Amino acid sequence: MQADDRVRALEDGNRIPLLGLGVWQVPEGPECERAVTWALEAGYRHIDTAQAYGNERSVGRAVRDSGIARDEIFITTKFYPSRKDAEAEAQRSLERLGLEAVDLYIIHWPQGGPTWAWDGMQRAHERGYARSIGVSNFSLGEIDELLAVADTPPVINQVQFSPFAYRRGLLDGCDERGVTLEGYSPLGTGRHLGDERVGQIAERLGRTPAQVLIRWCVERDLVVLPKSTHRERIEQNAQVFDFTLSEEDLAALDALDRTGGTDRARESKWW
Repeated sequence: MQADDRVRALEDGNRIPLLGLGVWQVPEGPECERAVTWALEAGYRHIDTAQAYGNERSVGRAVRDSGIARDEIFITTKFYPSRKDAEAEAQRSLERLGLEAVDLYIIHWPQGGPTWAWDGMQRAHERGYARSIGVSNFSLGEIDELLAVADTPPVINQVQFSPFAYRRGLLDGCDERGVTLEGYSPLGTGRHLGDERVGQIAERLGRTPAQVLIRWCVERDLVVLPKSTHRERIEQNAQVFDFTLSEEDLAALDALDRTGGTDRARESKWW
C-alpha cells in the first residue's frame, strides 16, 4: 500500500488508502477502463465499484492490465440489497472482476432493514471472498442495530460526506464504535466546486476547489472517493498530500454544513 499518512487502519487490522476513485455512473466499457487506468497511473491505489454500477468487469480488466501487483490495489464492491444473498452475489462480483477476493465488501444501502443481509456478508468474509466487510448509507441508529446482532462487526460506513454534508454526529458516533467513515460525493457531484468560499480558499492556496474539498476530508483522516472520468481532474484530485489547510480554513469549511451535524446518512431515502 501507500505511505502511512495516506492510509488508515481499519478496526479489523486491514488498511485502506484514504484516497480512492469512485466509478458511480461510469458506464461499463472503455470510459470506465480509461478512468481506472488513469487513476492507477496517477498513484491511486483504491478503486470503489458496486454491483449496482454495472461496471465491475471494466474495473477488473483495468486493474489486471495495469501491471500493478494485486496486493497493492484496494478494491471495494457493494452488495445490491434488492437481491437475496450477499454471499452468492459476492461470488458473482468476483467472477465479473476476475479476482479471487475484494478488499472490502459493503451493503450498498439498508433496504429492508439494517440486519437481514449481514449473515451473508459474514459468510462472504469467512469464505475469503472479502477481506473486510462494512455498510453504506447507514444512520447511527442502523449501525447500532447491526452491531447488536453482528458476530463480525462492520469496519466501514460509506456515506455522503463533505463540508456541505458534515455529519458530525454520524462521524463521532462511528468513531466511538470503531467504524471508519468513508465519504462519497465529496465534490457534491460538482455542485460544490463553484462555491465562493471554497473558491477563495483554493485561490489563496493556489489549488483547485476540488483539491480543497478532498483535503478537508483527508485532514479528518476520512477515506474519500472523488469521481471523475477526465484524466486531468483525476490527476489533480490525487495531488492533496503536499499541502495542509489552516485551522481558519478548516473552520470556514466546517461552517458550510447544511445537515445540522446529523447522525443520519441521508436526508431522504431513494429506496
